[in-house]
Amino acid sequence: MFSLPRRGGLDGLSQVRGGVLHRLLHAGSEPAVVRVAQLAPSRVLFGAWAPDRATAQWGIDRMRVALGVDQDLRQFYERFRFDPLIGRAVREHPALRVAGRPEPFEALMWAIAEQLIEFERAARIERRLVARLGRRCEATGLRDAPSARLIASQAPALLESLDLTEGRAVALVRAARAVASGRVDLHDSDHESGWRRLRTIRGIGSWTVQRLALTGQGRLDQLPAGDLAFRKLVGRLCSGGDPRARATEDEVVEFFAPYAPWCGLAGAYALRAGLSGAVGSPGGRPPGGVTEARPLGAELSPAVTHA
Repeated sequence: MFSLPRRGGLDGLSQVRGGVLHRLLHAGSEPAVVRVAQLAPSRVLFGAWAPDRATAQWGIDRMRVALGVDQDLRQFYERFRFDPLIGRAVREHPALRVAGRPEPFEALMWAIAEQLIEFERAARIERRLVARLGRRCEATGLRDAPSARLIASQAPALLESLDLTEGRAVALVRAARAVASGRVDLHDSDHESGWRRLRTIRGIGSWTVQRLALTGQGRLDQLPAGDLAFRKLVGRLCSGGDPRARATEDEVVEFFAPYAPWCGLAGAYALRAGLSGAVGSPGGRPPGGVTEARPLGAELSPAVTHA
């Protein structure tokens, strides 16, 4: 089952007009405007305008990946639909997907921008980056995120002027240079090799790489375990309901280990379950007697403990 998002993102890149999702992408310098409409629960229509058929098809393929429309999650549903922690959320929201990005570098760039700050501030930074350095379609008014090559050519001071901290500005430029030069190939099927190279850049840690993997490379096995939302959820469940408790990153990893190889998707469902208060624990293990959780944010919180 699949459900098309009804709203665009706060970064302004995806827009929903009349129930149709619109997104501008670029294959190198060639633009592709992709439109997506859901005709029925099991029918999704993709269309694209581009200078040539190959670019149009590329744009459609990238949006299919970002939206997760081709993900086969039947084994996940069968295994966890009665799980004490996320079972109710799985049954009530079978169309839930991790919000993905059509280009891995976009996911990496936004992960760096979102480090250790609240979501609203991160969204403002992302909008400023798009407005200052992004690419615009004159015909539709849509904008695309800046390319790795363009970010690589910027002085960190310019990015600081858009409200990135000095450290994150430098990290973003260095990451962009690694991607633009080909030292890190985010499209290579050997994701782990690229992650190791990125981790050598100061300011890029486990949370940033896990966000890239989950939202930009379709790796549903990856969970941003240092995320504050997860540390709060697991801390509360494992402490008997103490709202001030915070789990460590390792404790979050251990808590979600029973959901492998879908830890990232299970995390999204756990946050959804937290919203409704229908929270137990994996595999029936009692979380200190707690059966309910106070509401969490609807998305992964960018307020984290690690880069």
